[in-house]
Amino acid sequence: MQMKKIILLCGLSLILSFLVVGCSDNSAQRIFAAYANDWQNRNFAAMYAKLTSEAKSNLSQAQFVQRYQGIYDGMGVSGLTVKPSFPAKVTKDKQGKVHFPVNVSMETLAGRVQFTEEVTLIYEKGESGKTWAVAWTPQMILPQLAAGDKVRAERFPAVRGQITDRKGRGLAVNGKVITVGVVPQDLAKKPASKTQMAKTLNIPEKQIDQLIAEPWVKPDYFVPISKLSLQDKTKAAQLAALPGVVEREADARVYPYKEAGAHLIGYTAPISAEELKKMPDQGYHPNSWIGKAGLEQVWEKRLKGNDGGIVYIEDSQGRRKTVVAQKEVQNGENIRLTIDIDLQQSLYEQLKSDKGTAVALQPKTGEVLAMVSAPSYDPNQFELGMTPQLWQSLNDQTQKPLLARFSQSYAPGSTFKLVTAAIGLKSNKLNPTAKVNVAGLKWQKNSTWGNYYVTRIADPGKPVNLADALVYSDNIYFAQAALNIGKETFLAESKNFGLGDTVPFAYPLSKSQISDAAGITDEVQLADTGYGQGKVLTNPLHLALIYSALVNSGDILKPVLESPGTTPQVWKTGVFSPETANLLRQDLTAVVESLKGKAYQPTKQVVIAGKTGTAELKTGLNDPNARQNGWFVAVDTAKPSLLVTMQVEDVQKRGESHYVVPKVMKVMEQFSGTIK
Repeated sequence: MQMKKIILLCGLSLILSFLVVGCSDNSAQRIFAAYANDWQNRNFAAMYAKLTSEAKSNLSQAQFVQRYQGIYDGMGVSGLTVKPSFPAKVTKDKQGKVHFPVNVSMETLAGRVQFTEEVTLIYEKGESGKTWAVAWTPQMILPQLAAGDKVRAERFPAVRGQITDRKGRGLAVNGKVITVGVVPQDLAKKPASKTQMAKTLNIPEKQIDQLIAEPWVKPDYFVPISKLSLQDKTKAAQLAALPGVVEREADARVYPYKEAGAHLIGYTAPISAEELKKMPDQGYHPNSWIGKAGLEQVWEKRLKGNDGGIVYIEDSQGRRKTVVAQKEVQNGENIRLTIDIDLQQSLYEQLKSDKGTAVALQPKTGEVLAMVSAPSYDPNQFELGMTPQLWQSLNDQTQKPLLARFSQSYAPGSTFKLVTAAIGLKSNKLNPTAKVNVAGLKWQKNSTWGNYYVTRIADPGKPVNLADALVYSDNIYFAQAALNIGKETFLAESKNFGLGDTVPFAYPLSKSQISDAAGITDEVQLADTGYGQGKVLTNPLHLALIYSALVNSGDILKPVLESPGTTPQVWKTGVFSPETANLLRQDLTAVVESLKGKAYQPTKQVVIAGKTGTAELKTGLNDPNARQNGWFVAVDTAKPSLLVTMQVEDVQKRGESHYVVPKVMKVMEQFSGTIK
């Protein structure tokens, strides 16, 4: 009897050792963990190596890899995760197989797909002895998939949102272009057409040959060669007359105002491999277009929308069997700007032959009416086909046509005297009626300044007060004012104007500053700071906002770029008092209307307060050959509706800042009080 118990216990032990793998052999678990890792990394060849001999007999490695790759690419799979579950003890079934559940999750063009599938492993003889192998089935791709079925996927592209001006006029719109192409078998019959086509499109014949030689091309296929604007009717007609040349209309992003709005609006272009890699789960695919500059880039997430799609399984008869996932398309957001495109174009016309920038505001609301940079470029070229030669040319030009100058910060010159005056009045370090008497064209505090002097253009020939100093734009007066204010007060009060802060604005702008990180290090720098030199830098929009305080009782408003705007919001409260605003507004009106004013150009149409500024870009304290940037800031004051800041580079020997005045005044006369 005792012998039978021993035999029975031995038998049970053998059975348990047969059923429980985990106690002595975890190789099945290790094999499947490695398989799941290969799966998640989409290493399909490594997955195939771990399949059973039966699975391999039904599919070659090339077929296996191609099927997975084709289905995953077609579905737009990203963010794939494969997580197997393992019990504490791995047991075999009666046939000696083991089973592991695996959770699979992935993003597709039709949304997230998740499923759990039980995977079977079989212990069998392999190339290097017995091992566990995966008994693969089509359901491991998708549970609904059976032998003979096909996975189908369709993408429903989102319509990109359009950008319009305040009156709804399109600045970036979804329009049409002409796609010019060839049918190879027809073109071959008329080789002269290729030569004429290359000449008309200004491209080498070799480029046409390369496109025709692409692997996907067949003799009767339409092969796109180039794109033309719908307005390019003459060239389109010339090409259409050539045998073998075919024209078709195609959807495209169109920028109707071309160079005038290029830097503000930007452009779209095909997504790069690097960008696609950085944004794997944001709905992009290799054929996506993406905002590359300007507001197209800044508001990419709002404009792009989200593609819709469907993934379904089709049986061997071509019938839709099962919908795996489906997602509705979400078109991009249409955005209306506060920009007035007529004003934008007018400012560009004034600037297009120069290097410079201009910003216009509605000073009572903070609405930005225009942002212009010159020289410029035609953003439509990126849609029509930006050749490497043209791209290189745009990047190599010393005039930097791709640079959005309104996003940069510059030495403001005498336009900064408004800030010095306001700080001096607030701190009671400047008496507006007190007269300062300095003879000559140069001045220094004492001999410790060495060979450095503050200079001015003209000697008024009399003592000057604040109003006179603004009219004459007297550097010496404001240098002395800065010294009287003192470094600590000047630095502290300048922060109230937002200098050093990021302007709260949709388009990224360089920060304005009173000095660099080292601060104001000596009296010479402090004196220069008083009239907008030293290390002072201002962004054109920020400078315009500061001047808007003249008509807002000393408040600086928050700039607005989207229309309709909200109730005007204050960005910086009380940078100077309402009384100071009135005083400075009167003084700056005299700058324009007084015969001796540096911006003298009175007009009967509108009352304007303004200030010029000539910023010297010195390479040292005394640089007689310094380049000069000319500024003019102007605001209509009777019924404030328009404020314009303009800067033109290299105005030396061209009248300095006076070169800018008539450009701004022409725009002020044309648009003050007209923008709704």
